[in-house]
Amino acid sequence: MNQAQDMAEPAKNGKLLMFPEAFLWGTATSTTQIEGHINNEWTDFVARDGSTCRVSCDSYHRYAEDIQWMRKLGVNAYRMGIEWSRLQSEAMGPLNLKELARYRNQLEQLNAAGIAPMVVLHHFSNPPWINAIGGWTNPAAIPAFVDYATKLVTALRDQVRFWNTFNEPDTYGCCGYLIGEFPPLQKWDLKAFRKVIRHMAVAHEQVCRVIRETGSGLGKVEAGFSKNWTFFQAYQPASPWDALVAALAHSQINKYVLKSFHGEPGKTAATFLGVNYYGRIRFKNLKALLPTCGFSHEELMRMGIECDDMLERHPAGLESALQEIHRECALPIYVTEHGSSSNDEDFRERDLRGNLAALHRAIARGVDVRGFYYWSLMDNFEWQFGYSKKFGLLSVDFGDERRSRAMKPLGEIYRKVCRENAIGQ
Repeated sequence: MNQAQDMAEPAKNGKLLMFPEAFLWGTATSTTQIEGHINNEWTDFVARDGSTCRVSCDSYHRYAEDIQWMRKLGVNAYRMGIEWSRLQSEAMGPLNLKELARYRNQLEQLNAAGIAPMVVLHHFSNPPWINAIGGWTNPAAIPAFVDYATKLVTALRDQVRFWNTFNEPDTYGCCGYLIGEFPPLQKWDLKAFRKVIRHMAVAHEQVCRVIRETGSGLGKVEAGFSKNWTFFQAYQPASPWDALVAALAHSQINKYVLKSFHGEPGKTAATFLGVNYYGRIRFKNLKALLPTCGFSHEELMRMGIECDDMLERHPAGLESALQEIHRECALPIYVTEHGSSSNDEDFRERDLRGNLAALHRAIARGVDVRGFYYWSLMDNFEWQFGYSKKFGLLSVDFGDERRSRAMKPLGEIYRKVCRENAIGQ
């Protein structure tokens, strides 16, 4: 059976699922979560477990070692951040040449290792001078970000051809202005949430034009943002209030954000759409049925809800999400994040296999997916949850000054997937 025939059939037990040639198998991180020694709104933020991001994984100094771990994993792509607060100390100011050189060296080492970098320009953090003017609720953030991005894209055009403008503006806006768990810790300010999304969407479009005009010395340049897609549903469909909450969440977190960033198909400067997918949230008596909302795993299992440490797992949703987004946006897609947080490596392996089978089915049915990035390369500072959530392919010993890394069992599984461009079912 040739690859084209294999791709045309749904996944079956006992079958090796092959992925398209030139498919990108990567992993992903963000600056605040792994670098440490950072000066943004998260520096003094104390997570639920009492921790901060001040040292985190110390990847600011250990990036060369991390690249060697990526080589052991066999990935050919890495989605990483470049921290705006390190590069620019004032609006329209020059880039910090020392910090630029450090990131350039990291990019050079990645390219030399055959690992294509996808650079994220904004991943939940801002320079202090942006936060001082109200962050992204202030339209002045738009020209400031476009200026920064223009300078950075120009400086690094010989090292980067994949640019990711914004990571999960939906999560950033929701957690910062609706549920109050990210700085600036505001609650139920829908007006501010919608302002943030509108302003980021305008900046995204302008920066995508800049990226395409600037080009890349490595080949065809790619520009897009990453949308986190979560299914919001009522646990009991006949419950009108739960159904209403789910519909409202879907309309604002999914639909409004996607329409703001992409509008009509064919009328965006973006060349791809990043999709982050983890699972779904169901509501019962207006409460989200999640481990992070006070429900034990045992309670949830009795209700037929299988979760990792954060979300309900729903692999079939990845296939339907990709099909829906493909119809609406008509752009090539990269799954820029997917992963699970658990200390049960057997569970994580089942989750990965289930989601890659769903991804394979979506591709077989015509969705143009060109890559998959596992979240995350290593255990890290998981925002409001601190170090209590373990998403890594690598473990990190946070009690050790050296922050020593080690391969987890799932890392070995993922290495086989990356090297074979396939996964067995």
